[in-house]
Amino acid sequence: MTAFGTRLETAVALATEAGRMAMRLRPPPGAAVATLKGAQDWLTESDGAVEKFLSEQLEKAFPGDGFQGEETGNARAGGLRWVADPIDGTSNYARGSTRFCVSLGLLEGDIPVIGVIVAPALGEIFVARRGGGATLNGAPIRVAETAAIGNAIVELGWSHRRPTASFHAMCARVMATGAVLRHGGSGALGLADVAAGRTDAYAELHINLWDVAAGMAILHEAGAYISPFMESGGGTEGAAILAATPVLAAALRAATEI
Repeated sequence: MTAFGTRLETAVALATEAGRMAMRLRPPPGAAVATLKGAQDWLTESDGAVEKFLSEQLEKAFPGDGFQGEETGNARAGGLRWVADPIDGTSNYARGSTRFCVSLGLLEGDIPVIGVIVAPALGEIFVARRGGGATLNGAPIRVAETAAIGNAIVELGWSHRRPTASFHAMCARVMATGAVLRHGGSGALGLADVAAGRTDAYAELHINLWDVAAGMAILHEAGAYISPFMESGGGTEGAAILAATPVLAAALRAATEI
């Protein structure tokens, strides 16, 4: 098995176990069981526990690899870098909802080469390896073939790092194309939905690398257009992202201004 093949197999196993851990620790439905890092930026006990598990297990398996997590930052340097969001969709998770996931990606330099997204409460595992295709629960996935922007479903993510007025303006421009809007509270799953053809695009004016590292690998293998996130500083400071079915990419670049 190739080095990437071994890493993919390990990533799937660890992310799946991390998903089980998140399920065991998941709060019941109701008021949020979490603390706030910032406006609508939630942190639960599970975030730290899951990230610690992934970091420690990956270091045991691949001691020369780097690791970057949402909660711990760049914990280790390495030529290959694992990037983890222990629980993406924490605001959903903190209230006992089902739309959350564990996101684990591997970068070779600035190139996403492995992506694993496990949504344990939904029973879904998205997997991709550079050049090896993308799957959902083992079945191949591709982006949608929607040809008309007026028939498109577009998810728009909100970030407190950009003015609310800018988000509202983007919503208005996308709606003016005739597309219908969605918002699900998880950037990683929003990207995965584009890869699976469930939606036609995902856009957000600011998002961090740990939210998209796995998703970009999956999107690439599913045939999606992805805006130049890493080239725009996404690897260090975060950046805007647009992922779309290629046929609609030009119209959506104009509408989102990404």
